[in-house]
Amino acid sequence: MKIIYSSHIGKFLDIMKVSSVCIWTLIAFSCDFLDVVPDNVQTIEHAFSNSTEAEKYLFSCYSKLPSNASENGNVGFWGADEAWLPEDLDERVVNKDAWSIAKGYQNINRPYHSAWNSDRSANGYFIGLRLCNTFLENIQNESIVRDLELDRRSRWIGEALFLKAYYHYLLLRMYGPIPLIDKNIPVYASPEGVRVKRVPVDECVDYIAKLLDQAYEKLPASISRPTTELGRVTKTIALAAKAKLYLLAASPLFNGNSDYDNFRNKDGELLVNTEYDATKWERAVIAIRAAIDAAEGDGAKLFYFENTSQIGMTDESLTQMSIRNAICEPWNKEIVWGNSNSRADRIQQICMAALRDDYSYDAYFAQMAAPLKMVEKFYTKNGVPITEDKYLAQNYIQYETLRTATQDESINIQPNEQTARLHFDREPRFYADLAFDRSAWLMYDIPSKSDKEPYWVKCRLGELGAGVIQGRYSATGYFVKKLVNWESTFTQSSQRKVYPWPEMRLADLYLMYAEALNEWKNVPDDDVYYYIDEVRKRAGLKGVVESWTNYSTNPSKPTTKDGMREIIQRERCIELAFEGHRFWDLRRWKTANSELNQPIEGWDISQKEPRAYYQKRTLYMQEFIAPRDYLWPIPEKDLRVNTDLVQNPGWQ
Repeated sequence: MKIIYSSHIGKFLDIMKVSSVCIWTLIAFSCDFLDVVPDNVQTIEHAFSNSTEAEKYLFSCYSKLPSNASENGNVGFWGADEAWLPEDLDERVVNKDAWSIAKGYQNINRPYHSAWNSDRSANGYFIGLRLCNTFLENIQNESIVRDLELDRRSRWIGEALFLKAYYHYLLLRMYGPIPLIDKNIPVYASPEGVRVKRVPVDECVDYIAKLLDQAYEKLPASISRPTTELGRVTKTIALAAKAKLYLLAASPLFNGNSDYDNFRNKDGELLVNTEYDATKWERAVIAIRAAIDAAEGDGAKLFYFENTSQIGMTDESLTQMSIRNAICEPWNKEIVWGNSNSRADRIQQICMAALRDDYSYDAYFAQMAAPLKMVEKFYTKNGVPITEDKYLAQNYIQYETLRTATQDESINIQPNEQTARLHFDREPRFYADLAFDRSAWLMYDIPSKSDKEPYWVKCRLGELGAGVIQGRYSATGYFVKKLVNWESTFTQSSQRKVYPWPEMRLADLYLMYAEALNEWKNVPDDDVYYYIDEVRKRAGLKGVVESWTNYSTNPSKPTTKDGMREIIQRERCIELAFEGHRFWDLRRWKTANSELNQPIEGWDISQKEPRAYYQKRTLYMQEFIAPRDYLWPIPEKDLRVNTDLVQNPGWQ
C-alpha cells in the first residue's frame, strides 16, 4: 500500500487556519450543519483549544459532502440523460456546468464539476480530506482538547475517519485511481515532496475499506439525539458506504475492463487490474448484506404513506404517495442517511409546474424536464417494459396517437381530455414521478380535498403550465413531480416543505443486493427475486417472475443471469429515477456508451392543438466517447505542476 502525504491538490495550501466563528443552527427535523469553511482569522491552536471549538472544526469536515439536493451540486441531475433543460436557460436559477457534461463539452483545460481542484460547481473533496487529516492529527492527541470526554473523542475520531474514507470514495468514483491522502504534508515540504502519484484502484478500495472499518468501531449504532444530530454518521452509514464501495469495485468499470490495459503510472505500474475477479461480487454481497441487516436492525423499512390529511385518497393514490414521500418526507424510516448539509429547497421550484393562477413567478421554474427516453423506461401497469407487454405493446408502437381519458382514469389523467397513448396504462411510479399535459398532480392544498379532483397540468401553447418566462418551462413537456414535497405551496405566500437529501435509502440497498447476488450466483434464485420484489411491491407491482410469466413476451427472462441483469438495471433506473444515481450507474456498468449516444427527445411544446403538440422532436443528439468519458479528466494545469501524475485514458 502506497501512503501519500499531501499538502496541496487543488486548494490544499489555501487552508492553513481555521475560524473560531462557526454558526451551527440546530433545527428540529432539519439538523443543518452549515458550510463552515476555515478562514484566515484564527489559528489551529485556537480551533482545538476546547471541545466547543473542536466540534465546530468537525462540522467543517462535514461541509464538503456532496450538495446532492442542489440544482448545481448534483451532477447526476443534468449530466446524463435523466433530465433536460431549456436551451434559453435562465442561469440565474441553474448553471450549465453539469448539463455541459451531458452535451459532450467536458474538457481538460477547465473541467466541469472538477473535484480535483474544486472548480465549476464541484465540492472540494481534497479540501475535505485536508480538514479531516488536520482534525485527526489534533483530536487523536489526548493532550489536546483536554475538556473532551473519551467516548466523545472516540466518536469524533470515527466521524472524521468516515468522512476521510467517503471523500476518497467520491474521488475514486470520479477519477478511478487517485492519490491516497493519508496525512497532510507540511507547508515547508520540497517540490519533490508534494508530487504525488496515483494509486491502483484495488489498493484505493482496500485503503478506503480499512478507514471505514476503523470508523465503524468508533461510531454510534444510532443517533440518540435526533433533534440535534440527524445527519451525523453512524455504524449503519459506514456499512452502507462500504457496500457502495465494494459494488463499485465489482462492477464492469473496474472489474475486468480491458479498456485500461495500458493505463499506467509513469513508472509502468498498472492502475486498473484488467483481470475479471468474481470474488469481488462475493465481497460486495457480504458488505451489502451487512448494511441491510444493520439498517433494518436500526428500524429502517421501505416507506408506506399513511394518510393523516383531510384529503380523500384511493388506494392508487396512496401507492403513489408512498413512492413520492419515500424521497420527500423528512427523516422517514427508509432514509439510511439523510444529508443535512444538503436540503431540497430550490430543486422543488425547478421541478414545479404552474398549477394555479395565483402561483408566484418567483416560486416555481418548471425547468427539470424528463426526456421521452426516460418516460419510455417506466413499465406498463403489468410491471414489464412497454415493448415486452404481450397485451399492451401494440398500443405503444405509435404512442403519440391521441386517446381520450375516461372518468375511471381520473386519478392519473383528466377525464374527457386527450393526451398521448404513451400516458395510459402505466405503472404507479410513472404517475408518481412524472407530470405531463392533462395529467393529475396531487398536492396538499387542492381545493376539492379529493384525489378525484386534483390539480390538472395544462401545458400546451398559451396554457398556464406552458411557461410565460424565458427559460422557465419544460423543454420536453414532462415535469418531475417526484422531488416536490406534496405539502409545499407555491403561491405568493410560498412555503416549501424542505427535506434533507436522501444520500442513501433502503430501496437502493435492496436493489444493490439483488444486483450483487445475481452477478455472484450462477443463476438467479429466490434471494435475488425477493429484494427486487420488495421494491416492486411498494410500487404496486407483482413480483418479477409472476409479472414476466403472465405478461411478458419473454417469460423466461428472469431465469437467466443476463436477463435478470437487464431487469435489475432497469429497476434501478425506474426506482431511483431523478435522484442522480443513473449518471453513476451507467458508468460503473459500462453502458453509458450505448445509453448516452441517443437523441434527447420531447414533444413539440410550441403547439396549441393536441395533434400537433404530440409530435416528437429532437432537442439534442448526445455523444459519449468511450472509454474517455467514463472518468473525469485531471485539469491540464495540475499535470504541468505535478509531473508525476498521469492523465485518464482518452484525455491525453
